[in-house]
Amino acid sequence: MRPFRYATPSTLEQATNLLRAEPSAKPLGGGTNLVDLMREGIESPTHLVDVRRLPLAEIRQMPEGGVRIGAGAKNSDTANHPLIRDRYPLLSKALLSGASPQLRNMATAGGNLMQRTSCYYFMDPAFPACNKRQPGSGCAAIGGENRIHAIFGASEACIAVHPSDMCVALLALDAVIQVEGPHGRRSIPMHDFHRLPGNAPQLDTNLARDELILAIDLPPSLFGHRVEYLKIRDRQSFAFALVSCAAALEISDGVVRVARLAFGGVAHKPWRAFAAEERLLGEKPEIAAFARAAQLAVQGATPLTGNAWKVQLMRKTAERALISAGGTA
Repeated sequence: MRPFRYATPSTLEQATNLLRAEPSAKPLGGGTNLVDLMREGIESPTHLVDVRRLPLAEIRQMPEGGVRIGAGAKNSDTANHPLIRDRYPLLSKALLSGASPQLRNMATAGGNLMQRTSCYYFMDPAFPACNKRQPGSGCAAIGGENRIHAIFGASEACIAVHPSDMCVALLALDAVIQVEGPHGRRSIPMHDFHRLPGNAPQLDTNLARDELILAIDLPPSLFGHRVEYLKIRDRQSFAFALVSCAAALEISDGVVRVARLAFGGVAHKPWRAFAAEERLLGEKPEIAAFARAAQLAVQGATPLTGNAWKVQLMRKTAERALISAGGTA
């Protein structure tokens, strides 16, 4: 780990000023991802801006009926908060499927939004070819071991996938990310927060370098407990998703009125299946309808030599999640 300077700002203004002043500064929350990357030499910030003293950990109801989750809220606190358990069980399920209890007690909502890929080649500096770690060096995964990699939205520069469980649920719930920088506050819809790799895979998000995540806003819940988060992985705990699916349905008068279907482990960002969601509208919540939507969700996939099986896995995962959310299991 390279030497770095450490600051503990007491106000948001101080924190954003520090981030603006130092081009390679990084905010430090729980540190469960960033510190590991620093230890391995993958991240080398010259300054760490510890934001844990800022008042960013509150989880509260909003006047219009939604919920605001402070960026500093711990994953375990969020997953077990009564407002989240009762109104947004999809988010609670996703959070509890991630990492281990010890890590969930440290990891924060803001840090989870910024979590970096678990691609083998990114995580091991012994492999020099990684455009995400060293732009212009190539992508070793394209011609190498690509079992866990993207089947949607990849580019010639990068085929890594986004690792977060929380973010998949937030995408399905139409969350909005509140951020602050030197030029004031702005709101970023969850669908626009993360980026596809394109020719700049080193950029995971559309967050400016000198902006700080303040909170995650969830709109009033439409779905109640007609939700499911299904995570398929190599082992049942402490493993990233090969494919995960967040499914949520609003059903009234015997038909689907609103549907959400989001995936993890298949793209550089959490992936929404908009066409599949639209296909479900007006359908009875039956297995055949869910199977048709799941088939539509995988259309356009571009698998690689080592992960063509992910297409079938994604389809079946979507089908199972919808069946469970629809109460037809």
